[in-house]
Amino acid sequence: MDGCSHKCLRLLITHRNCLRKRHVKGVKQSRENQMGRYLFPQRHAVLFVSSIVVLLASCIHVPEKPINLTRGEYAAVMDYIRALAKKEMADHDVVGMSVALVDDQRVVWSEGFGYADKSNNIKATSDTLYRVGSLSKLFTATAVMQLAEQGKLDIDKPLSTYLPEFRVKTRFADTASVTLRNMLSHHSGLPQNYRKGMMGANLRPFRGLIQNLKDEYMMYPPNLLFSYSYLGFVLSGSVLEAVSGIPYATYMDRMLLQPLGMTRSTFSTITPPPTKWYRKGEEETAPSFRWVPAAGLNSSVLDMSRFLSMVFAGGTAGDRPILQPETLEEMLRPQHAENPLDRKFHVGLGWMLSTLNANTIERAGPVAHHSGGPILFRSKLMILPEQKLGVVVLTNSDTARKVVNTIATETLKLALEVKTGIQQPPVMDVVAGETSFTPEQMQRYVGSYTTLAGFFTIKRDGDSLIAEAMGESAKLYSRTDGRLGVKYRLFGLIPITIEPLASLGFSLESIVGRDLLIVKAGTQERLVGEKFTPVTPSEAWIKRMGEYQLLNRDHDYPLFHTVQAGYENGLLFAEIKLTVGMDRPFRFAIQPISASEAVMLTSLAGMGETLRFVRSENGSKMLEFSGYRFRKIQ
Repeated sequence: MDGCSHKCLRLLITHRNCLRKRHVKGVKQSRENQMGRYLFPQRHAVLFVSSIVVLLASCIHVPEKPINLTRGEYAAVMDYIRALAKKEMADHDVVGMSVALVDDQRVVWSEGFGYADKSNNIKATSDTLYRVGSLSKLFTATAVMQLAEQGKLDIDKPLSTYLPEFRVKTRFADTASVTLRNMLSHHSGLPQNYRKGMMGANLRPFRGLIQNLKDEYMMYPPNLLFSYSYLGFVLSGSVLEAVSGIPYATYMDRMLLQPLGMTRSTFSTITPPPTKWYRKGEEETAPSFRWVPAAGLNSSVLDMSRFLSMVFAGGTAGDRPILQPETLEEMLRPQHAENPLDRKFHVGLGWMLSTLNANTIERAGPVAHHSGGPILFRSKLMILPEQKLGVVVLTNSDTARKVVNTIATETLKLALEVKTGIQQPPVMDVVAGETSFTPEQMQRYVGSYTTLAGFFTIKRDGDSLIAEAMGESAKLYSRTDGRLGVKYRLFGLIPITIEPLASLGFSLESIVGRDLLIVKAGTQERLVGEKFTPVTPSEAWIKRMGEYQLLNRDHDYPLFHTVQAGYENGLLFAEIKLTVGMDRPFRFAIQPISASEAVMLTSLAGMGETLRFVRSENGSKMLEFSGYRFRKIQ
């Protein structure tokens, strides 16, 4: 849903709550004085309908997309994206944003919107510096490949070749080695992150992460499946330091940023002034970030444009070689295309090569891209390598995740038409109709599932299936294409279809012995979860459930509000209220694997991080996860 749709839904929910209160009050009054069934006064109905009409009217002013664009003329694209940017920023409380559109070796358009620093009236411009977050991974991957070209390292040799002190625990026998190749393509099997000391004050150098990992476990055997890992890129930065003998930030500036002409960009633990961070439109203090090779680049859209032009030039910046053309081709080649658990999701070395639903661009060859989201900043970089077109969008607001995707994709689609005449196919309505569930479907889908958003259960409700999670429910229906469709239950009673859910079809397929939940939109597919059978926990594990208090935050940026462990319907779970990201608690299943250790069950790509109970020096038991220790208080 867009911003206006969310506002409408919030108003409807508020109205629902009001109705419930009035209904309770009316029932009480009717019992006391037998005066009838006072439920919904006409005056309240008029006000409610008027509010909806006014709100919907404010949503109508969507800029009209240009048609029949003139080849080589980008003015209409700029005008439309300007209007769209202002609308999206208003709808999503985005304070500052900058955009640049690159056609091969020239920046055809760049512009800032809103404020880099609202309180001091400093406008965002094309030169405004932002923390670009995970776009930094593209640069770390490029630097690693530079050293590989020079014969100073081999991306297929074990990581311990370059970092002899590297140690990590594993539960998997006969596993392949962790290598730079599988780290740069997120197939290393390493944990996704190590959170202690990641952000805050008095941060130690990122190279010290190697010592922290000796007590952590691999999530998967290397090369099994795509699992996005910050750690892989932090370790890649450690390899750069070890092989070159130069501090990471110095190496990146000397060998990449300066040769590219990115003279205002830096790799740093801090965000440069004057750009401020904003959470829901309100200014926040920016924490320092330790994992510099994974997310530490500060840059502007104009500087980032130079990186795009280097890619379009086959690895050269002006007359200076950055990468050999064949090296760049390898980085943009799908690295694990035959992995059955990856399905059709492709990733290169540093680059993401698959899109889903609204971010898909067709008829133009591969789409290479990356997103960034370092706490409050949001960023997006997308290129069409065959067409030599690219766009970069940087913002300073936590609410801009959808905005950067929308602006980047719409800009690139229209620029493609201007440059080549290629238009996108019309958006087709969902053609899959609704049919009845078969008994086999009923039996197959009922059960517990893990997803990136937490776990849920599918239950039978007469001839229907209902998905339930954290007190919320959604009706599932059988589509004529054999997939599942999803409908929300508004007010817990009225099933309505909400975009973009109507365009998504879900199926359960057995792959390599796993029952996997797959979402499909058009020709794109993505694994979103896995069906699992809960293990009956021991009494000792059940007694460990309760509320936990963080003991060793030290100078770290606070990531958690609360941590609660529970037991419900035969399933252990942990519920975390995060300080950033989701407004609601994140609940995930816990699967005990020993008397003292359990693994987290989230999405398939995020499954397997370890929770363990340890004894402190005074003999009390502590919950330990990702370097943090928690004490049970209830």
